[in-house]
Amino acid sequence: MGLQRCVPFLKPAAGFLSSASRRRTHRAANNMAEEAKKLAAYAAVDNHVQNNQVVGVGSGSTIVYAVDRLAERVRQEKLNIVCVPTSFQARQLILQHGLTLSDLDRHPELDVAIDGADEVDADLTLIKGGGGCLTQEKIVAGCAKHFVVIADYRKDSEALGQQWRKGVPIEVIPMAHVPVSRTIAKRFGGEANLRMAVSKAGPVVTDNSNFILDWKFERADNWKEVNTAIKMIPGVVETGLFVGMAERAYFGMEDGSVQVRDPRVL
Repeated sequence: MGLQRCVPFLKPAAGFLSSASRRRTHRAANNMAEEAKKLAAYAAVDNHVQNNQVVGVGSGSTIVYAVDRLAERVRQEKLNIVCVPTSFQARQLILQHGLTLSDLDRHPELDVAIDGADEVDADLTLIKGGGGCLTQEKIVAGCAKHFVVIADYRKDSEALGQQWRKGVPIEVIPMAHVPVSRTIAKRFGGEANLRMAVSKAGPVVTDNSNFILDWKFERADNWKEVNTAIKMIPGVVETGLFVGMAERAYFGMEDGSVQVRDPRVL
């Protein structure tokens, strides 16, 4: 009879997580964040959308749930709603759900615009544009009587830059991206890098055929002044800073609740 070797069982070291455990943890966190997005989106649509309204539809992952709820209410309550998109993605969502599609030529004044954000500070100043749609998002929000933001708990900050570390998106005319980047770094510090595409060679190109710089700032004391100054640089189309525009933000929280934030009264 052959010899049998005993192989000792090695207990994993304390704090060690197998790859399967890490995947389960990551999946659970993603599921929690998605549920939080849904909670915020449903609350905003239920509280701000009424019959016979023109609604601005934002862009991004959270807005998917808002359009789901909007379509559900249109079917159930027989609402007459017209939707104005902020991007190609928003347009496709509106069409896929069978909602009425319009534009700012036909409806230049909106009753409410609902959109997500990459980060929201205590004053409801936003960083938007992670998905590259900042200019159209800002135009639509500016045409709305009420602008409402929806986000999950990861986007909530006391000050911009605490959660969102990818910088402030700035849409620029392609030929101006180098001088604009240099001017921003010189005047405001940090660095403004050209955003490169993932599934294509070269830079990200917006729906408006422009480039995007991501400005990783060091600090800023007055976002209103910074936003205005950057917009005055020749070649800048728009910034992802939304200052004094949002009147309410809905945050889906980890515990299943929805936190509502209004601008601070000074």
